[in-house]
Amino acid sequence: MEKLYLNHSRILILLIFLFNISQAQVYEDYIGAGHSEGITVTTSDNHSLWGWEEIASGEKTLNGNGLDAKLMETSRFLVQAGFGADMNYIRTVSEMDFEDWIDDQFEKSLPVMTDTLWDIFDRSRQMFIDSGGDSADYLGPFNHHLMYAWWQLNMPNEDLLRQRVALSLSEIMVVSFRDVLSDFAPGLANYYDIMIRNAFGNFEDMLLEVALHPAMGVYLSHFNNPKAILAENIHPDENFAREIMQLFSIGLFELNQDGTHITDGQGNDIPTYTNADIKEFAKIFTGLGPGALIENEWVDDPEFGLPKWITDMTVPMAMYDDWHQQGEKYLLNDFVIPNGQTGMQDIEMTVNHLFMHENVGPFIARRLIQSMVKSNPTPEYISRVAAAFNSNETGERGDMKAVVKAILLDDEARSCNWVNNETQGKLREPMQRYFHFCRAMDKISTFGVYWNVGYELFQQTGQSPLGSPTVFNFFLPDYQPNGPIAEQGLFAPEFQIHNSQTSISYVNLIDDVLWYGVLMDTWESLGTTVFLDKSELINLAKDPQVLVNRLDVLLTHGMLTNETRNIIETALSSMTHENLWSYYLEYRVNMALYLIMISPDYAIQK
Repeated sequence: MEKLYLNHSRILILLIFLFNISQAQVYEDYIGAGHSEGITVTTSDNHSLWGWEEIASGEKTLNGNGLDAKLMETSRFLVQAGFGADMNYIRTVSEMDFEDWIDDQFEKSLPVMTDTLWDIFDRSRQMFIDSGGDSADYLGPFNHHLMYAWWQLNMPNEDLLRQRVALSLSEIMVVSFRDVLSDFAPGLANYYDIMIRNAFGNFEDMLLEVALHPAMGVYLSHFNNPKAILAENIHPDENFAREIMQLFSIGLFELNQDGTHITDGQGNDIPTYTNADIKEFAKIFTGLGPGALIENEWVDDPEFGLPKWITDMTVPMAMYDDWHQQGEKYLLNDFVIPNGQTGMQDIEMTVNHLFMHENVGPFIARRLIQSMVKSNPTPEYISRVAAAFNSNETGERGDMKAVVKAILLDDEARSCNWVNNETQGKLREPMQRYFHFCRAMDKISTFGVYWNVGYELFQQTGQSPLGSPTVFNFFLPDYQPNGPIAEQGLFAPEFQIHNSQTSISYVNLIDDVLWYGVLMDTWESLGTTVFLDKSELINLAKDPQVLVNRLDVLLTHGMLTNETRNIIETALSSMTHENLWSYYLEYRVNMALYLIMISPDYAIQK
């Protein structure tokens, strides 16, 4: 039981303060904050409700036991730093300093999504064979195996922070299983490993790996990108050259360290690059082709121009210098790539050139803050995180550990004062609301797997990890919905996909999940479904207040408004043994979860 309220009409509390200068500790805070040393509480009744083992003893009025403030604070932190957590984990972390928890997360073992994908494919194929299928008929790995792997990495895992940062990075440096990479699951898993590996690594290393990965090469068309052949009217593809600047590193306009725009003498924004710059950068990313081939019946060795279908998408692209544009390249701020280098030297120098640009710190800081904490960070917040990007404690630039720690421990992320500011916070994208729900709830998995094809989630909300419709992600960081938000000059990126279709579909999705009790499902044999375990919540539902208190900790971090709480508790109180027989407690749980999951208190992260 989370809280038992004492019946003050029947309880007489006598407080006897024992003043002993040699033994008693003197505290300056108020009674009830947990400092009860030297105080004896005598009461005529240690209250307990019928059917409950828990007792509200008189001692608890002073010793702080049962207070939920620290649990609420921890739950909120774990939604910024992860995808939420169950009650046991919240309690564990509540006893830690948040910086100590972050440091501990930095030391967690490094998972590999590519290995997880192949393990799941082998296991699911064996299930297919065991149920009477022919192994030759089970093909893949495909997109659904990719989703199984993502969910397996993110449900029973302990590396909450790494996985949370990896997803945020994957929504900045976007590739997608839609269109040209459909069913290239090993390549996409291997690309996601770049995000996992570099979530606590160095930004420059990540940017270089992204530039050389065949999944990105295929997605943004610098795979098999040839040098200029003017006689045949062939020119280098400019797609990746544009996006590595606009989306992955420096953005469109020159920035101050606090993310505000630098302007010229007329007050106009100053572009970071021009069309001529894009053409020069396009020359850099020529000559990249297959680094290795999968087993096939046509070709043994990789060579420039071979198609993606026989390319090993888990091996970085190789440089074929005969197809690389030679000569000097004139980049930003009068920086020149010299003639006579290899193509790979050109790329490495160019990535470093972008990495050293003053825009990168504030640009990436704002994007990550928007993803993890709030849509409208103050310039001061951006500046502090950008400073951590520019130099960690030892002077290293681009240290992602320093960036992540600066984001999560900043006053704007931690202080309750910011929670009460109505312009602060963010709408959570639908898939993150669902991830949180699945992380927080007790689950039943027959085979101990947490695979999820996520088909209904994708159909109803248009969202899935690595499933963006374009390279611009699901929504733009500068999106402003019409109305009060835009009128105040504020941004609300996730509102770009919040519309009459997705909002209603999300509500229907939650209703289906609670009605059928299925959290995660697959396209495999029976036994892989993960069910919602309501047993503990059903026990708490004997008292609507106790149930709502628990769900407030798990899902809304103490942010349930009195209005929402009253609506839920009124609805639950109307469900009784008299009108619903022995099922009334389960109906209470379903109703409480449904109303919280579709409430603005849950949708808006503060």
